[in-house]
Amino acid sequence: MTPIEYRSLLTQTLEKLDMAAVEQLVEVFLDAHARGARIFTMGNGGSGASASHAAGDFLKGASYGLDKRFTMICLNDNLPSMMAIANDIGWDDIFVEPLKNYLQPGDVVIGISGSGNSRNVLKAGEFAKSNGATLVGMTGFKGGKLREIADLNIHSDAMDMEVAEDVHMAVFNMVKKSCMARLMGDNPSMGGTYDARVS
Repeated sequence: MTPIEYRSLLTQTLEKLDMAAVEQLVEVFLDAHARGARIFTMGNGGSGASASHAAGDFLKGASYGLDKRFTMICLNDNLPSMMAIANDIGWDDIFVEPLKNYLQPGDVVIGISGSGNSRNVLKAGEFAKSNGATLVGMTGFKGGKLREIADLNIHSDAMDMEVAEDVHMAVFNMVKKSCMARLMGDNPSMGGTYDARVS
């Protein structure tokens, strides 16, 4: 695939993105923020990098200057505990085990899986749903099982992993910018101030 072909596929996939679902995700984030609920992210490989990137963005960029901040935690980010779980229990449990420590009813869990069939993401997602959390799926290809079980799914409608990763990160950026606009005003800056009257 040439760069022009890739750009074309990415553009076409973004044009097919369900923006109503993205708007729903914005509301999920804002609701979690208002309630003080936690948002957890997880994924493997590039999806894990996106999960960590998004958590970092909401820890700083979408929270800086706010009196009340987002609590967003990437389950990929504690490497020693993740490797201990993988070694001693199994790779399928690397996300569900920390959720057993942290998850509270009303929290939000975001599982990112290009195929939608990553067993460790599914196991954690099923645990989250059974314990009163909202499960958000971010998928590509045909969506797999994650698309079926998620309370809200954001789907990259292309048979291409790199495009799925690009779309998922773009969605996180859309959600971040929208949340910042809602919480900080029409022109949020990295050092923006928070006016409680707008919430």
